[in-house]
Amino acid sequence: MVYRRFSFGITLRILGITLAIFLGVWLFSTQNLLLAPAILGIVVLILAGEMIYYVNSINHKLARFLDSIRFTDFSSSFTHDSKMGGSFREVNKAFNEVMEVFKQTRAEKEEQMLFLQVIIQHINTGIISFNSEGKIGVINNAAKQLLQIPQFRDISDLGKLSTKLLKEVMDMKPGQRISFKVNPGLHLIVQSTSLKMGGQSWTLLSFQNINAELQSNELEAWQNLTKVLRHEIMNSITPISSLVESLRTILDEDSYVQQEGMLIKRDGFQDIQEGLDTIANRSKGLVNFVNAYRDYTNIPAPKKEFTPVKSLFENVLGLMKEDLKSNQIEIQVEVLPEELEVHCDPDQISMILINLIKNASESIQNQADRQITLRAIGQGDLGTQIQVEDHGPGIVSEALERIFVPFYTTKKTGSGIGLAISRQIMNLHRGSLQVISIPGERTVFTLNFR
Repeated sequence: MVYRRFSFGITLRILGITLAIFLGVWLFSTQNLLLAPAILGIVVLILAGEMIYYVNSINHKLARFLDSIRFTDFSSSFTHDSKMGGSFREVNKAFNEVMEVFKQTRAEKEEQMLFLQVIIQHINTGIISFNSEGKIGVINNAAKQLLQIPQFRDISDLGKLSTKLLKEVMDMKPGQRISFKVNPGLHLIVQSTSLKMGGQSWTLLSFQNINAELQSNELEAWQNLTKVLRHEIMNSITPISSLVESLRTILDEDSYVQQEGMLIKRDGFQDIQEGLDTIANRSKGLVNFVNAYRDYTNIPAPKKEFTPVKSLFENVLGLMKEDLKSNQIEIQVEVLPEELEVHCDPDQISMILINLIKNASESIQNQADRQITLRAIGQGDLGTQIQVEDHGPGIVSEALERIFVPFYTTKKTGSGIGLAISRQIMNLHRGSLQVISIPGERTVFTLNFR
C-alpha cells in the first residue's frame, strides 16, 4: 500500500511537470505569450523541487533507520510530516514498530547477559576468560578469592601465584584438564575451553580447589589401607603365635632331659618340623606383602617421550611371545592411524600392557576363543586411547568397583597389586585407566592419554 501511494505521488508530479512544460511550450510557440510560459516554468521548478524533497525524505528516513540499527541506537522515532501527505504515515508506523522490536530484543539480551553475569559471580567454581593477547575479559568472585591475585588484568598475572602454573595453563589445549598443587592448602583442577566472540578468540578457564576432597579421600584411603595391613598382618601373625605356643607345648611334653642334652620323640620332632615350615611360609608371605606395598608406594616419576605406538606394541608382544605361544593366545593389533605416537614413559606403559595382557590371557585360558585385541586410537585434541580387550568370562559388577584397590584380587594366586600400580602409573602420566566389563561377553581396559 505504501509503495503504491509513493508511486502514485511520483507519477502525479511527473505528469504535472510534463503537462506544465508542454503547455508552456505550446503557449509560447502558437500564441506568442511570454508571461504564461514564465509562470508555468516557475510551476515546473516548484513541482521538481517538491518531488526531489518528496523522494529525499524517504531516503533520509531510511538512512536514519539503518544508522540506528548499525549503531544500536533504538531511541529514534519517526514522526509524520503533514507536508508529505498521508502516503508516508504507514512508512513511519512501520519504522517505529521495527525500532520497538529492536528495543525489546536488546532489553531481553541485556537482561539475559545480566542474569548470566549474576550466575557466574555466584557459582563456587572460579571462572576466567582471556583473549589471544592475554587480556582478561571475565573473572568472577570465586576466582578472585581462590587465586588471591590483586589487580588481575592479564593472564600473565597468574605467574604471581605460580610461574609453573602459568606455563601449564598456557600450554593447555581446548578441552584439556590438569591438576596442579600450588601449596598445601590449594590443589587446583583447571579445565580449558576455547570460543570465538566478537571476532576474537577467547580461552575460558575454570578453577576448582579439590584440597578438601583430597584430604577426605586421603583419610579414607589411609583407613582402608590400615584395614588391609591389619588384615594381612593378623592373618600371618595369629597362626605364627599359635604355632609357637603349640611348639612350646610339644617341647614340654615330648622332650626329655638327658645327661648330655635333650631327647625328643619322633612324633614331636615331626610336629616341630611341620610347625617351623609353616612359620617360615607365613613369614615369607608377610615379607612378600611388605615388598608389594613398597613397590606400590615407590613408583618413580615417568620419563616421558614421544613413542610410536606400533613399536611400543611390538616390544611388548616380543617380550610375551613365548607365553602367548604356549597358551595358544592370538593377539590382534589395531593402530589408527598407523603413525600414531603417544607421549609417555615407554617402560612404565609396557609394564601396564604386559600386566593387562597377562590378566586377559589367564581369563580366557579355558575358552575356545583365545583372542585378545590390542587397540590404539588417536582422537586429536581429545588425546589417545590404548585398549586391551578380551571375550572371557568378564568381571562381575561387585568386583569391578574394587579391582583397582591395592591388594584386592579375584584370583587364587596373586598379590592384587598389579592393577593398582597400573592405575597409579596412569595418574602420574596425568591420564586414566578405566575398565568396562559385560560378564560373558567382553572386558575392555582403556588407557587414556590426554
